[in-house]
Amino acid sequence: MKSAADVVQTDLDYICDCLADDLPKMRGKRILITGGAGFLGHYLVQTITHANRYRGLNANLTVYDNLSRGAPSWLHQLVESSQLTLLQHDMRQPLPGSLGEVDFIIHAASIASPIYYRRDPIGTMDANVNGLRALLDHAKRQVDEGHPVAGFLFYSSSEIYGDPDPANIPTREDYRGLVSCTGPRACYDEAKRYGETLCVNFARQHGIQVTVARPFNNYGPGLKITDGRVIPDFARDVLNGRDIVMLSDGKPMRTFCYAADAIMGYYKVLLRAEKGEAFNIGIEKPEISMGDLARKIAATAKELFGYTGKVITQQSKDADYLVDNPNRRSPVIEKARKQLGFDPQITLDEGLMRTLMWYSGNKDASES
Repeated sequence: MKSAADVVQTDLDYICDCLADDLPKMRGKRILITGGAGFLGHYLVQTITHANRYRGLNANLTVYDNLSRGAPSWLHQLVESSQLTLLQHDMRQPLPGSLGEVDFIIHAASIASPIYYRRDPIGTMDANVNGLRALLDHAKRQVDEGHPVAGFLFYSSSEIYGDPDPANIPTREDYRGLVSCTGPRACYDEAKRYGETLCVNFARQHGIQVTVARPFNNYGPGLKITDGRVIPDFARDVLNGRDIVMLSDGKPMRTFCYAADAIMGYYKVLLRAEKGEAFNIGIEKPEISMGDLARKIAATAKELFGYTGKVITQQSKDADYLVDNPNRRSPVIEKARKQLGFDPQITLDEGLMRTLMWYSGNKDASES
């Protein structure tokens, strides 16, 4: 059985191979990644440091994160080895005066787990709106000073579609959404929607090379076992020798895109997309129910670890746990496939196996 480190190395090699024609555009450039200590940051950051070490990228990488959920060990190791500059910074505050000119910006600083963003809805909105606006204003200043950014990626979300009507599932980028503006998820959903509006208009009015990615249920290494989303919750049960607990009837359906494929897609949005354009990044098949997902994870854990637990159903103590939760979520990725060459290859079975192997080496994480 591979170790957690083996899984990460395999994934990083895969990402860099898929981006062989794209990463050279960043050679020798200065890159800023916000939210670099989070789930998406895990492979966003390490793709650059891996390419610096093994592919001659020679990029200068700066990471901002408020470290509210701690600084992971992998990030500490990269800082200690001088592979990047880490600045503890809250994107709800004005940008540091030390930022200076950058060539590429990836704004991934956001609370993305419903468990956590519903605890701090205003902070969630501020990071997605005010933090984004500060970065766009910075990009506008660079245009005025004759050094426009070569790429600016904003992380939106599949949540901008809300709970789509059945006629719009799978969901294309031109679907306008069915979203509550006052429900318990609205702080996240509507902030992402407004963030996209900011990006489109900065692209149109000021010529900023800003693009938008809409993630569809990414999972895999870097997603803390305490995150509160379904796959880490199930993995936590497995690795503690408990039955897998579903907090729903198991009928909601999703597609799940493994982190290595997703990160490859995000870099393609950054490096290939036309300014102002938004792209679904996920995988189209299989669309699987939460009940079937739980059973698949149990079967994979049995194969890997000899797991003998079963899947049980309970009701969440959180009254809002399932409010506005979409019954189905599945993307159409034809636009990304045709325009960007995004072609996810890692199957759900393979991705779940790698994920469980990674979690077996990363069982402990803070709850915050």
